[in-house]
Amino acid sequence: MSDIQNFNSYDPFADVGNSIDSASQQEYIHIRIQQRNGRKTLTTIQGLPASFDKKRMLKIFKKDFACNGTLVEDEELGSVIQLQGDQRTKVMSLLVEEGGVDKKQIKIHGF
Repeated sequence: MSDIQNFNSYDPFADVGNSIDSASQQEYIHIRIQQRNGRKTLTTIQGLPASFDKKRMLKIFKKDFACNGTLVEDEELGSVIQLQGDQRTKVMSLLVEEGGVDKKQIKIHGF
C-alpha cells in the first residue's frame, strides 16, 4: 500500500533548493500546485517582481478566477500568493497577456 502516490507527502518548495539567492529567485515566477485533502488543491505563486502590487494582484486573481486566496509572508521565499483550486494556466495567461511578463520567466510546477 505504500507505493500509492496519493499517500506520499510532497513538499512543493523542495525543487527550489537550499541556497536561495535573491538574484536567482527574482529571475523566475514559480507557479506550483499543492494537494490538500481529497480532490482539493492549492495554487501558489512565488517570485512576482517588486513592480507588482501583490495585494492588488491577489484581488485581481480572486475576482477573475472566482476563487478564494491569501497572501502569505515566508521568511525565505518572501510574499507567496495562495489560491484555491488549480489556477496554474489561468495565472500564467493573465500574467503574460495583462502583466507584460515574458513567458520564459514563468515556471509551472506540479503533476
